[in-house]
Amino acid sequence: MRANDHGAGIRNQVVQAAYAMFARRGIHAVSMAEIEDGAGLSAEVVGEWFSSRDEVGAAFLQRREVEWFYGVVEAGIKQRGVSPEDRLLAIFDVFDEWFQRDDYEACTFITVMLEADPDHPLGLARLGHLSRIRDIIAAFANEARLDDLDNFCLSWHILMKGAVISAVDGDTRAAARAKTMARALIAHHRPGLAFAEDNSFQEAASWLEAGF
Repeated sequence: MRANDHGAGIRNQVVQAAYAMFARRGIHAVSMAEIEDGAGLSAEVVGEWFSSRDEVGAAFLQRREVEWFYGVVEAGIKQRGVSPEDRLLAIFDVFDEWFQRDDYEACTFITVMLEADPDHPLGLARLGHLSRIRDIIAAFANEARLDDLDNFCLSWHILMKGAVISAVDGDTRAAARAKTMARALIAHHRPGLAFAEDNSFQEAASWLEAGF
């Protein structure tokens, strides 16, 4: 593919046209013809820059990562959190605001996560996105001097993904519930502290007994 300003403009036009459709309906539900119509470009012109809908989808996921995770989530974390632990927990405050919005949607997060094989271009894009999120979590956890970082990051990611899926199911308080469990997870990974003796764990355990 040519790398010039004209080409960048066409690529941007195509991805911009596909963005709302992908975000609302998921990638697999949108046809290449719809993308071409939305961009106001012929199949021949679009085909010069994208060989398939999935390639457009991968470009969309990259843009969404920049605009949503780095532009909204990471920025919100830095605004709210003072300590490294505060910044970790602030993830769920940002999620909570997101879940309350009238235009909340997570269609692409869910469909790509569940449908794309790991060796598929969309699957590779998804794995890269999730890996970069874990890198950010690991950096905060390292600053907080938590132990067993790999296990912590994987467990933390379960809470994040679970909150998103639960919000799609209609639980607008999913982020607040996940934040309670997140406090317990942080306590569990503080060096030298007994998980069962920490108040954060007791709080999470009480919540689980009452409402899960």
